[in-house]
Amino acid sequence: MKTAFIFPGQGSQKVGMGKALADRFPRARTVFEEADQVLGARLSSACFEGPEEELMLTANTQPAILATSIAVCAVAESAGLKADFVAGHSLGEYSALVAAGSLAFGQAVELVRQRGRFMQEAVPQGVGAMAAIMGCDSDIVEAACKEASERGVCSTANLNSANQTVIAGHRSAVEYAVELLKKRGARKAIMLAVSAPFHCELMKPAAERLEPLLQRAVFNDPAVPLVSGIDAEVITSAAQARSCLVQQVTLPVRWKDSVLRLIQEGVTRFVEMGPGKVLSGLVRQIDRNCEILNIDGPETLEQALAVLG
Repeated sequence: MKTAFIFPGQGSQKVGMGKALADRFPRARTVFEEADQVLGARLSSACFEGPEEELMLTANTQPAILATSIAVCAVAESAGLKADFVAGHSLGEYSALVAAGSLAFGQAVELVRQRGRFMQEAVPQGVGAMAAIMGCDSDIVEAACKEASERGVCSTANLNSANQTVIAGHRSAVEYAVELLKKRGARKAIMLAVSAPFHCELMKPAAERLEPLLQRAVFNDPAVPLVSGIDAEVITSAAQARSCLVQQVTLPVRWKDSVLRLIQEGVTRFVEMGPGKVLSGLVRQIDRNCEILNIDGPETLEQALAVLG
């Protein structure tokens, strides 16, 4: 039985995340202390105590989720859990690369802080938007996006499962696509409360600012293979890892394809490392035959260890 550690992206954050783990396990506490030192700020306070408005700022959210995910992973690995593959949803790909030994945690914290800032600044507030489309085939969603593109940028941003696709672009175009999809049978089509239109061509300025930082960062070949979110290919080299992080800023997250590739590679157990259960729910939608666990604190760690023996 092969196991994949999967790491969540933006949207899984919540005030209090990581606190119980850091209180109980010195190894988790060390991760948060390093993040605080690297950033010169109390990121741990935003995670543990909030306020929510501070945690929700993209420049804080991204390193906060990274730190929480790596704290969880560090404790799980010290308890004996090992991965055969890793994968991450958008931001989660940084966590996956840290877990795979490809990128040092301190470097990753600095990179995602800048990534969050660049993405926030790429599009003026209110100009861009994202929407979640439920219960509609991705081909129908893509056709609606193409039609709506006459009003501005509109494209698929997250291909999460057969039943869930997220779209992004200019607000007017995305709103028009939502109306089209409601008429074309979508079970639900709702605008999302996000700070920027991620994973579309409007993020090109962010990718251009991030690329030089990634080129200067030190990457190692992953000790554990990673399945890329942009094309579901297996990544085994430092060059591939760096390239994926540049491309993912503007390209859609192909999470369904990534999960199917992991299953093709023999993975039957998925362990979500970090806050929330978003990815666990998506894996369940993709293949109900997989064993799915999530670890976000001491209680869920104990539950996972009990299941895994």
